[in-house]
Amino acid sequence: MAGFLRALCYSQVLVFLLSITCSAAKEFLVGGKTNAWKIPSSQSDSLNKWAESSRFLVGDSLVWTYDKEKDSVLKVRREAYISCNTSDAIEEYNGGNTKVTLDKSGPHYFISGADGHCEKGQKVIVVVLSQRHRLVGVSPAPSPSEVEGPAVAPTSDASSFKAGYLVALGVLVGFMWM
Repeated sequence: MAGFLRALCYSQVLVFLLSITCSAAKEFLVGGKTNAWKIPSSQSDSLNKWAESSRFLVGDSLVWTYDKEKDSVLKVRREAYISCNTSDAIEEYNGGNTKVTLDKSGPHYFISGADGHCEKGQKVIVVVLSQRHRLVGVSPAPSPSEVEGPAVAPTSDASSFKAGYLVALGVLVGFMWM
C-alpha cells in the first residue's frame, strides 16, 4: 500500500512539473526577425510561410517592428483580410514597436495599414490554439473554411515539452531512489 501511495505522489509531482515547464507564454517576433513587416519580395518570402512554421497558443504575443512614419498594423476580420480593406479595422497599431497578446483561439488576421501594401502581400494569418494544447502537445490542423489563403499547419514545439518531460522524469527517478 505504501508503494502505491508513493508512486501516486510521484506521478502527481511529474504532472505538476510538466505543467510548469510547458505553460509559459511566448513572444514571437513577426517574421522571425526585426523589420520583417514589409512587402514580401516573393511569395516564398510571405509572412504566412513564417506563420505556418510557428505554433501559437492563447496567451502568446506577436511583436512587430516597423517604421511608424511609413506603416502600421491592422487587426481585421477575415473579409477585410481577403479584400485588403483598411477602413474597418478591429484594432489599429502605429507605434513602430507593436505587441499584441493573442487572447483567444482561432484565426487572427493582420494587414498593413499603408496604402497598397496589403494588396502586395503584406499581411499574415495567425492560427491560435487553445490553452489545452499547451499540455497535450498535439494540435489539430485548422479547417480550410476557417482560413483563406495558404494552408496553415500548426507544428509542435516539442523541444520545450521534451526538456520539461526529461527534467520531471529525472526528479521522479531521483525521488524513487531516495
